[in-house]
Amino acid sequence: MRVWQVHEPGEPGAVLTRADVEIPVVGPGQVLVRVLAAAVNFADVLLCRGRYQVRPPLPFTPGVELCGEVVELGPEAFGPVVGDRVIGLSVLPHGAFGEYTVMAADAVLPAPRALSDAEASALCIGYQTGWFGLHRRAGLRAGEVLLVHAAAGGVGSAAVQLGAAAGATVVGVVGSAAKAEVARESGADLVVVRGEADFVDVVNEATDGRGADVVYDPVGGDSYQRSTKCIAFEGRIVVVGFAGGVIPQPGLNHALVKNYSILGLHWGLYARRDPNAVAAAHLELSRLAAEGTVRPLVAERVGLDAVPEALQRLADGRTVGRLVVEPGR
Repeated sequence: MRVWQVHEPGEPGAVLTRADVEIPVVGPGQVLVRVLAAAVNFADVLLCRGRYQVRPPLPFTPGVELCGEVVELGPEAFGPVVGDRVIGLSVLPHGAFGEYTVMAADAVLPAPRALSDAEASALCIGYQTGWFGLHRRAGLRAGEVLLVHAAAGGVGSAAVQLGAAAGATVVGVVGSAAKAEVARESGADLVVVRGEADFVDVVNEATDGRGADVVYDPVGGDSYQRSTKCIAFEGRIVVVGFAGGVIPQPGLNHALVKNYSILGLHWGLYARRDPNAVAAAHLELSRLAAEGTVRPLVAERVGLDAVPEALQRLADGRTVGRLVVEPGR
């Protein structure tokens, strides 16, 4: 089968190499899946760079999130059956940027019928992260103000949609005018383009100085630091990641004086420690998808040949909406 492999860490466009390999042999509790669509995630960029929290043995195939069709069950694989259309995470080193991948049988989720293969491939990581971050960690309530950084990215646009679905007033921060339209389409009530306006001023003006009740931050660095200047009394800052490359050092004295909370969100821990909560969130997300309330914004579909270029564009911040790889394209 055709795959892309990383033999040494580096930038995706430089280190990904094409290979023809045998179809993976499924182990106990695993299923073999034909990849229908694989969403491009920043985690894949970090995997290529050797900076992800999981470091599979070299060589490996990246591609952590997918929609696929179950074609074979391994020993002791319970739940899915051959022919099921499923979504979820690949089991590295056999990632989804190839024609087939391996998934854990007890972690696959049924693909919502309301979504296409490309849309369904992007429902798991971003929307599960958004659901747990906004509802389980931050307790977002209708009528509150939600500030979302990188609001046109995969994680950010999911948070915007979920915040709007929850009845919040959503302020999205983006990096360009083109990305602003994606944030608006996702449901943002106000959109701030970095360099054109200061989101601190926009939030404080829109709330008469009260500030944002919840900040959803997958960027870190200056985005986090400046968010502390427009956080409301008893506000909650949800730290999702550090796509900006800088891990901020929070001033805990400032959190004390302004009476706000700093909440970490690592969705993968829920997948390992509370899989029932993940399944329950998926049911809710599937219901919202069926209603048309949430729908991953797939901006571009590319074939397998375009994986290195697509990943490098994401790494360089040159993507709008979600990029999805379709091996059969």
